[in-house]
Amino acid sequence: MAKEIRLQKYMADCGVASRRKSETLIENGAVRVNGKTASIGDKINPDKDKVYVHNKRIVLKRKGGKRYIMLNKPRGYVTTMSDERGRRCIADLVTDIPERIYPVGRLDMDSEGLIFMTNDGEFANLVTHPRTQINKVYHVTVKPEMTDEQAKKLSAGVVIDGRKTAPCEVRIMTRRDDRSDVEMVLHEGRNREIRKMCELMGLEVLRLRRITIGGVKMGKLKKGMWRDLTADEVKKLSNNSKM
Repeated sequence: MAKEIRLQKYMADCGVASRRKSETLIENGAVRVNGKTASIGDKINPDKDKVYVHNKRIVLKRKGGKRYIMLNKPRGYVTTMSDERGRRCIADLVTDIPERIYPVGRLDMDSEGLIFMTNDGEFANLVTHPRTQINKVYHVTVKPEMTDEQAKKLSAGVVIDGRKTAPCEVRIMTRRDDRSDVEMVLHEGRNREIRKMCELMGLEVLRLRRITIGGVKMGKLKKGMWRDLTADEVKKLSNNSKM
């Protein structure tokens, strides 16, 4: 007999979404179990209970292994598997993958670079949970030129949306033509954090590209392309993100 598990974990294991996104679906009334609208905290028996998301039944695939990929997201794509406004989604870039995968974390539409996708809910939760504080490296181009004093202030943390950002690493790589190329290493993943931090300093972000997550580098992967993570890369991410 199967052991009862949290509904959001089951949804993540089925490839619906991450645990946190699954919780949002439950809160919005989009999930039913055995015909009844589900609630946060519900548990289900995978062998007996019938789970529906947006009136479509989801089933845990017993066969087949977990899939972990990295994608070089171009600008202009939203980090979702579908979009009600008809915008381009990263799902359009992975149509040749038979497994039902979903993004781990996010990059806003105007940003580009490294993002992971998986059908492993536990892995996604480990990598994205705020307590893990996995390092994420970004290359950012801003104008006008960033001063050393601005870099120092950003490194120490600034208040955005009523809350101070965690200390981070800010290194000015080059200054040219009234703009600067900056490397920023963050340990948290707040919405549009870098853009808001720079805006507070009077700086406009011209380009924002994520190149590394948890020590796993995107390397020379071309825009819009993906590749499977190696076993060593998956292990490194899992080890770096253990709580």
